[in-house]
Amino acid sequence: MCGFSGILTAPPSSRDLTLDISRMIRPLSHRGPDAEGVWVDEAAGIALGFRRLAIIDLSPNGHQPMTSASGRFRLVFNGEIYNFGELRQQLEGHGHTFKGHSDTEVILAAFEQWGIGDAIARAIGMFAMAIWDTRRRELSLVRDRLGKKPLFVYREPGLVTFGSELKALVAGPSFDRAINPRALASYLRYLYVPAPQCIFQHVVKIPAGHMLTIRDPRGPLPASASYWSLRDVARAGIESRFEGTDDDAIDELDRLLGDAVGRRLQSDVPLGALLSGGIDSSAVVALMQEKSSRPTRTYTIGFDDDAFDEASHAARVAKSLGTDHTDLRLTGEDARLLVPKLPEIFDEPLADPSQLPTLLVSQLARRDVTVALSGDGGDELFGGYNRYVYGSRVLPRVDRIPRPFRRAVAAGVRRVPSAAWDRLAGLSTIVPGTPLSRVGERIGKLTHVMAAETVGDMYCSLLSAWQRPPNAGHHNRTIDDLNESVLDAAEPAELLDRMMLADQMTYLPDDLLAKLDRASMAVSLEVRAPLLDHRVVEFSWRLPPGLKLRDGVGKWILRQVLYRRVPKAIVERPKMGFSVPIDRWLRGPLRNWADSFLNLTELRRAGLPDPTEILRSWRELQAGRAANGTRVWAVIMFQAWQARWQV
Repeated sequence: MCGFSGILTAPPSSRDLTLDISRMIRPLSHRGPDAEGVWVDEAAGIALGFRRLAIIDLSPNGHQPMTSASGRFRLVFNGEIYNFGELRQQLEGHGHTFKGHSDTEVILAAFEQWGIGDAIARAIGMFAMAIWDTRRRELSLVRDRLGKKPLFVYREPGLVTFGSELKALVAGPSFDRAINPRALASYLRYLYVPAPQCIFQHVVKIPAGHMLTIRDPRGPLPASASYWSLRDVARAGIESRFEGTDDDAIDELDRLLGDAVGRRLQSDVPLGALLSGGIDSSAVVALMQEKSSRPTRTYTIGFDDDAFDEASHAARVAKSLGTDHTDLRLTGEDARLLVPKLPEIFDEPLADPSQLPTLLVSQLARRDVTVALSGDGGDELFGGYNRYVYGSRVLPRVDRIPRPFRRAVAAGVRRVPSAAWDRLAGLSTIVPGTPLSRVGERIGKLTHVMAAETVGDMYCSLLSAWQRPPNAGHHNRTIDDLNESVLDAAEPAELLDRMMLADQMTYLPDDLLAKLDRASMAVSLEVRAPLLDHRVVEFSWRLPPGLKLRDGVGKWILRQVLYRRVPKAIVERPKMGFSVPIDRWLRGPLRNWADSFLNLTELRRAGLPDPTEILRSWRELQAGRAANGTRVWAVIMFQAWQARWQV
């Protein structure tokens, strides 16, 4: 795992490209503490810079930027190609020879043999790449199928810069820091900025599964092209459903996951796993332990709040599997010490509060290991979220109720404070799987569902922190909201499929995987997600909904794979989710820090023209009248980000 940056200018350039690219890779040292490399072709106007975290082939033979054997291709590459051994054997059959045993050298040979597009199609892995074709004088920027690795691109006339993190682009030869108002509206609604948008007006994020080819930096950026499409995968899977028995499907998923985990155990440095004690991470660790001759090192973060704490569950799973387990408690005071670091680490605003434990568990694991496996992706692939159960049952019924009546009911429910709902005993039966202390939060979501216009709007309301972002104006409902377009489309026909497709295309890459990448790479830890092997994703779309969601319980088939290895009683419990007690922290240890941002002067300075609703939410949170922690956190994190990055 590494970090890279690059420059493409219109030659002849008066810039000192060597100086410029050296300055751009300096802020990426955390992504690659082991080595640094620069390659510049002044005549062509191209420069590539690299910071290396050595994982496979620790020798100089794995150093980047790397050149293909013929000299045609120059490459910087962040990630791993897990099937590079098989590709190497195929390429040796075509006469290729190799100096070392890195996957970088293999993928370069694959470009020589099959071309960039065909080589990428053969690769199993996570990656972001920048490839300079010296023969055609064109730059190709490629991002992996699921968007595990980031890739940002900035353009102004005559100049293109690109890199693994925004901080590299900001350090480039030129950078316009104007904010994209649509991106800000999307961020305040969803807590992240969905690709291809970026918080900066003149930057785009390469979408997952896309390649962008640039021949002339003087013109506008061309559109990126998809080489692997989740929409197409979903459509193909639904049209060709798995026809075997339940046991046949479980066997096939077991085989695919076993292979995916096994490939991700390739490492020349120490390796472990992030274990929450939930179904996803427990399944990954169980498969790891089967393939290991020694106890797997596992790591967990717990909380001083029982409604959020999973440490005891993880400890039971670890004991059952025989792992070498370490856990650590995250307190409100720990959070207070961490939050000032977040704007530097997350150089595009991200307000998923689980960024705090993700950062801390990465720090914990990095004490012992350089690579860790995680269980990310299980909920999105196999229907694990409570909102899938709720949405499948409730949203179509709500949609049949006349809209005026729905809105009247929603208005009446909103008059009851959130804390009052929490205090009413027995309401957990209304919102299944919800702790009593969080019922009010869920009831609040229900009122927005009732007031929504379409099923797509209803589901988006469940995902939204700010239903109507306070800065949005005419950007509040944009025509490019991918969530809404997927959810209100005619296909897939099943609402459950549309909900999962929307999450896989937006929430997964732009929130969960972005959070995981920045938090782990901030401490030079490579995290691998075997559940998001693209072959597992493709198989998941072939499964009928009943193999994912059965009897009101999600991830049915993944649970069966786990139950073969861990007693059901150890892992069977209501879903908690990987979150933090953000409301309590904002009323306690984080209050003074938050207060410094939440006043009229600071809110207007942040470009939020009507701060009234924000201040009302803050007062309601402090008084315990509403569970507004997440929406307030989004505002604060934007302001903290802006103070650091938008000079």
